[in-house]
Amino acid sequence: MQDWLWMEAAELGAGIARGEIDPLALTEAYLAAIDAHAETSRIYARTTPDRAWAEARAASLRARNGTRLHPLDGVPVSWKDLFDSAGVATEAGSALLAGRVPDEDARVLRNATQAGLVCLGKTHMSELAFSGIGLNPITATSPNVNNPDWVPGGSSSGAAASVAFGLAAGGIGSDTGGSVRIPAAWNNLVGLKTTSGRVSLDGVVPLAKRFDTVGPLARSVRDAVLLLSAVEGRPAPDLTGASLRGLRLATLETHVLDDIRPEPLAAYRHALEVLAEAGAEIVPVTAPEYDAVAPLAAKLFAPEAYGLWREVIEAAPEKMFPEILERFRGGASVSAPDYVAAWEAVHQARAAWNARMGAYDAVLMPTSPILPPDAARMMEDHAYYVTENLLALRNTRVGNMMGLPGYSLPTGTPACGLMLLGRPMGEEALSRVAHAAEVALRAS
Repeated sequence: MQDWLWMEAAELGAGIARGEIDPLALTEAYLAAIDAHAETSRIYARTTPDRAWAEARAASLRARNGTRLHPLDGVPVSWKDLFDSAGVATEAGSALLAGRVPDEDARVLRNATQAGLVCLGKTHMSELAFSGIGLNPITATSPNVNNPDWVPGGSSSGAAASVAFGLAAGGIGSDTGGSVRIPAAWNNLVGLKTTSGRVSLDGVVPLAKRFDTVGPLARSVRDAVLLLSAVEGRPAPDLTGASLRGLRLATLETHVLDDIRPEPLAAYRHALEVLAEAGAEIVPVTAPEYDAVAPLAAKLFAPEAYGLWREVIEAAPEKMFPEILERFRGGASVSAPDYVAAWEAVHQARAAWNARMGAYDAVLMPTSPILPPDAARMMEDHAYYVTENLLALRNTRVGNMMGLPGYSLPTGTPACGLMLLGRPMGEEALSRVAHAAEVALRAS
């Protein structure tokens, strides 16, 4: 039974379908592991055992009757603490929302429940989702599976930790500027950022609605597409026969490689060699349209976030981690004309990017140019916090600014991910590319 905790979600689902795994026994194994784990309080903000048992009993009955609802029917997963859950607190990692208990599930949680997935509980996160680092002294900073001194990545920090430490078969997170892909990369997982507007945000505590996206953290691309299928309520793409042979993969040769640390650079170069050996054509490219608008991120993310949260924040700013408070308040200095002009420039850049990159099956770059920073130093050194936080999200922000889906895949080097960006609403095609790349990287 202990092996179940480390199996891919798809394998667990297949075991249930074959009658080899009972969803009740599987849920019992996860709940027992959560209860026994030394880091549970830093991973789960709260668990939902009563709900999990009820959902597992129903899944067990369906499995016996041959009426399963989805390939992951009966598989236990975790939910970032910004997805509303009926009757259970949803606080988004912030003391500002302490005691907030929604009346209804978020649409994506409702969809997943209707597909038969089992909800284990809600995972810790960066405060109000506004940090790619994952450091949260207000509620809890989740552990990093590679090094206890490192931050976990954020803002879906607990979602990543729940999977990396064997306390969930998959985690559902959100990505506004890198919040799925960074913790996935830093905890050796697969993370999928979906296209903005594809997955419902109904019942999701917002950060910046024009950038917010829902996405899974998982052990494999196959798991990621099945989890996406469940939260969307639509069939998963078929990954059968996916191959790199004949694909054209662009490597972005711009500022995404500036100031990159030796370990992520070496892992990236090795990954490119592996993909080329597997039959892909690797084509270096530039992206002047993105370079022109990259500095505008500061005029877009923080102003929207502060506009949404200003009244709540300023009613009790002392409840916030000062570093996060400062990031929110930075949005106050951007004028409305500058905000509108920045969005207009981004729309034009997106059109130019799509025209240029349409010739490639994916655009590649390191997920993050840095390794996870030291958590203790980040609490003491403001300059270090700012520098590392901005660098952590620099590369992932390409996908958010350009409105693209993106995967982070493990490279085999701890805490170093390979990012693949696709075409808007092109998750199905990108997933086949990512699956083929994953197979090649695992074999290297």
